[in-house]
Parts: sequence; C-alpha cells; structure tokens
Amino acid sequence: MQADNPDGDSLGSALALEQILGDLGKATFLYCGVSIPSYLHYLDGWDRVETSLPSQFDVSIIVDTSADSLFEILERSGQRSWLTTKPCVVIDHHSIELAIPYATIHCNHQAVATGEVIYELASQLNMPMNLVAKQMLVSSIMSDSLGLTVEATTARSIGIVAELVGGGVSIAALENKRRELMRKSPALVHYKGELLQRVEYSADNRIATITIPWDEIERYSQEYNPSVLVLEDMRNTISTAVAIAFKSYPNGRVTAKIRANLGFAIADKLAKHFKGGGHPYASGFKIEDSRSLDSIKVECIEVATQLLDQLTRGTTTHETS
Repeated sequence: MQADNPDGDSLGSALALEQILGDLGKATFLYCGVSIPSYLHYLDGWDRVETSLPSQFDVSIIVDTSADSLFEILERSGQRSWLTTKPCVVIDHHSIELAIPYATIHCNHQAVATGEVIYELASQLNMPMNLVAKQMLVSSIMSDSLGLTVEATTARSIGIVAELVGGGVSIAALENKRRELMRKSPALVHYKGELLQRVEYSADNRIATITIPWDEIERYSQEYNPSVLVLEDMRNTISTAVAIAFKSYPNGRVTAKIRANLGFAIADKLAKHFKGGGHPYASGFKIEDSRSLDSIKVECIEVATQLLDQLTRGTTTHETS
C-alpha cells in the first residue's frame, strides 16, 4: 500500500515487496489511491498498482509513510475500515511520530529510503531477493537519495547499493530507462519556460515560490508533474535556500511541495506547521479548510523565513561559541 502521494521510493518499495513475497508463495496485490504518475512509468510493474483494495486480504503492508492522513482517498471510499480488521504492518524510514493507530507492527527505521529498510529486513529474515526485487530496491534508494547525494545518505546506504550492484543490478541501465521516459514534448518545454517566468522570490531571495492553477494541473499532469518541472531550477537559484510549489484545486484544496538546499534542513518543520510531513530537505502538505491560496502562501513564506532566520542565528551562535 502506497499513500496518495506516490514517489520513486514508495513505488520501488512496493514492487520489491511484490517480488520478495511472491517468491515466498504469497499472492500479492498493489494499492495506491491515485493513478501512478507518468514520470514513474520507467519502473516495470507500475501498471499493476490498483486504485481500490481487494475485497479479501489477510494482511496489509504500508510502505513509505507513517501518516494515516495520507490515505484520504481510502477514507472517502469507506475502505479504510477494512484495514482495521486485519493485521497491518508499516515499513517506513521517516523520522516522524507514528500516526497509524490500527497498525499491528511499526517498522520505522531512520534511513535515506524505505527501500533501504526493506533490504535490511529481507537480509535479516533470509527472504529471497531476485534480480527484479534488487532493481526496485536500488531505484527506491536512488530516488529518495537523489542519486546518493542528500545529507541523509549514509555509508550503509551506499553499501547496500554496492551490494545490490554486486548482485547483478545495473545502475546505468536503470538510469538510462528513467532518462528516456523523462524526455519532454516541445509543448512541455515551452510550459516549463512559462513557469520559470512566474517564479517569485521572497526573504532576500532565500525563498522561491511558484503557483500552479487547476487548469494547468489538468492539462499537463498526465505528461509530467508541473511542480517537479521547475522545483530543481528554483532550488538552484543563487541565494535560494528553499523552493515551494503550490497547487490549487477546484474544491478549495491547496497542496505544497517543498524542497530545501543542503544546510537549510527546514522542509519537514515547515510542512509540520501545516500538519504535513516528509524529510528535512523534501516534504509537503495539503490544506482543505477553505483558506485562500494567498493567505496560505503568506503564512508559508512567513514561517519559512522564521525557520531560516532561526537556523542562521543558531549557526552564528554555534560558530561564535
């Protein structure tokens, strides 16, 4: 089971578990409340992920989240109650409070990706890992670690990837497949240019923001996530510490995707202020309480500025002492 915001880690973890459990003779079923976005279609098996639960199952395994609030679609469909009547295992790597009350087991270990946790579990329990499972685990780890470059990457993270490569995985082949899928249409390239022209900067250019309205989400999301198109460029602006992409929806819902640069680990704290979650450098939140987008943006920029100021003061104090 993946939450309503699937990414390379959640999908890679789910597909790896499908292989591991399948080789143990288990019948597996993959769930996500939303359709897997097209930018993840380089992972073979994405099309086996269903948007509703099966009527009968023995146990559920939730990957890459410890927040029940991220299963909103499951709640609306009335299927969430099904989970509470069966054993539920959570496998996650986020350092956050455990918030899935019906879970039987929480395996929440701080790591760069959930795939890293699954590898350790499978190794310790002598579970089989075929080549496909190994490929999915590498994809999971490389996705959330941005190619083993984020601060949360440890020597063990690199060691696990090395062991998986030693087991036959070709990182070059996986990356080439991903890059082929990332090729964009001319229309999408032009749209990216339009988005970049709309980027706004605040707090002495330390905060970069973009707002994406519903009509653009509806038009371009099937080909590519509009916010992902420009977040890296926004993050790479001189003086920018954090980039935030806001999306607005017809029902009044507003979502935000947050990406912070190395040395400015505030993304999780900023998301938590709005009851969201994620990593220190990559997080997000959603608001559905009818507040206006403008008021949310103002508050988000104010809180981000305060967090950055606190971080700077803390660094200065530490250096002085």
